[in-house]
Amino acid sequence: MGRAGHGESRTLVCRSDVRYQFVDCRWDLADPARGRELYLAGHIPGASFLDVDRDLSSAPGRRGRHPLPSTEDFAAAASRAGIGTGVFVVAYGGMGGAERLWWLLRHFGHDETAVIGLESWLGPLRGGEEEIDPAVFEPHERSADTIEADELASRLDELVVVDARVPSRWRGEPNPIDKVPGRIPGAVNAPWNEGLPELPEGELVAYCGSGVTASLILHRLALRGREGKLYPGSWSEWEQRGLPVERS
Repeated sequence: MGRAGHGESRTLVCRSDVRYQFVDCRWDLADPARGRELYLAGHIPGASFLDVDRDLSSAPGRRGRHPLPSTEDFAAAASRAGIGTGVFVVAYGGMGGAERLWWLLRHFGHDETAVIGLESWLGPLRGGEEEIDPAVFEPHERSADTIEADELASRLDELVVVDARVPSRWRGEPNPIDKVPGRIPGAVNAPWNEGLPELPEGELVAYCGSGVTASLILHRLALRGREGKLYPGSWSEWEQRGLPVERS
């Protein structure tokens, strides 16, 4: 199951031996508290909530604004959200929050997950907190789905590097988010809030400002049967490292 769009259709097939857990991953880059406010105002009944900043990332710093959470921290958050063996996760939320959870679950070995848009939910919404039965999430971390800054910088000529930021940030125009405007040299632009363009063949790496909306690109690619790696630190790490910058 995935988000239908761009000529694609996905259907969720229900099975009696699987428990489904909806997870609300709404967030707002400009207002970190907004996601939980929206959840409390109205969510899919029975949905748990995972916060992009607190649950799906570690503390910001030299590795960027949204570094990947540690294995232990993510396992604890997933367990609190009711995610464990035999649980099929249905994530929803804008600006890449749901896709961030989708990517992290796969990264830690839980492939039973999908993404929907909340607008496709035709049932009722419920406000307030939910009593979520905790589960036991057993992580099995993968290593081949990420790339770090040093390796990326040394392999720019052989990789298809995709920048998920909006075009003005990709071009390197001054903006309030990027301290050093610009892009990774050779990166092609696939804005997260537009349809996925045709991308060159080859080993693909996706990045964005801090590694969240890049997950949205990787999700769209997966729906087309193509895999790619995430550069977790993304531009918020790259700009701190004194690495090459390209502008146009």
